[in-house]
Amino acid sequence: MNESKKTDNIILEACKKGISDWTTAFNNQDALGCAMQYQENCIMTARPFGVFEGRDAIQAFWQDIIDKGFDTVDYTEVDWQPEGENGYTLTSRWTMNKAFGVVHNELWIVGEDGLAKLASDEFEIQGER
Repeated sequence: MNESKKTDNIILEACKKGISDWTTAFNNQDALGCAMQYQENCIMTARPFGVFEGRDAIQAFWQDIIDKGFDTVDYTEVDWQPEGENGYTLTSRWTMNKAFGVVHNELWIVGEDGLAKLASDEFEIQGER
C-alpha cells in the first residue's frame, strides 16, 4: 500500500471514529459529548429548525432534542467521500425513536491531534415515527 493510500485510510478511520463517538454520546443522552464532536466555530444547519453557529449553540440544540425524548440514532446508507487533504464528507439516512431523515453533508476534518471534528453539518428531519 502506498503512503497516500495509508494516509487516506488513517483519515477515514479518524472520521468514522468521530461519527461513532457522536452516535454514542447521543444514544447516551449526552449533549455535551455530541457538541464536543464539532469544531468550536462549526455551523450546523438542521432543517427545519434553522442554523446553529458554534459549539455552545449546537450543544443547546442537542440538549433540547434530548429533553424532548429523542434517542437511539442509527445511520444507514452511509457514504464517505474524500474532502481535501485531511477530511471526508459523510452523507446518509438516519432514524431515531421519534423521527427520520437524511444527512445532506457532514464535513469531518482531522486536526493536528489526529481527531476528526465536524467542520460543518447539514441534515434534515423528514418525518416522525
